[in-house]
Amino acid sequence: MESDPAAEPASGLDARLAELAEALIVGVVAALPGWVERCVAERSTPGRVVPPGKVAEAGRAAADEVEKRLRTLLVADVDEQWTGPLAVIRGAVRFPTDLLDDAGARPVERDADAERLFPDDPYDLTPAAFADVHPTLQGPGLAWGAAKAFAHRRRHLDRDPDEDNP
Repeated sequence: MESDPAAEPASGLDARLAELAEALIVGVVAALPGWVERCVAERSTPGRVVPPGKVAEAGRAAADEVEKRLRTLLVADVDEQWTGPLAVIRGAVRFPTDLLDDAGARPVERDADAERLFPDDPYDLTPAAFADVHPTLQGPGLAWGAAKAFAHRRRHLDRDPDEDNP
């Protein structure tokens, strides 16, 4: 029988959050090269081929950059995390975008919200969810998010209100 997370000491919750963060990072790093490849394949303009070597290189570079940024973010204390992992992953859009731009691909039509929210994504590649990068990331992304929310709640909402008002 699995233990009740609410009964775990804070250090146990932090350890579990770290485990879930590592699983998410590993999954993202494994998935990003394939995501870059799919983005380029789906948005390439016929007759404007992006060399496979450049696509593979961009995929590895995206994975390396995102891994560093995710590790920096996810090792930070829950209260010090300035954004979420999906926002970090979204930064990788520049890799397939640069390849498509260099190949002369045609931008796609996007709605006003997409243009406003992601102005540097003319090919509409920005993932809305972890599963948009790869379906196997949905579980680790949700698990990490739930664990972070639980840790935050336990730290801030479950404490005695008189603690803040001596």
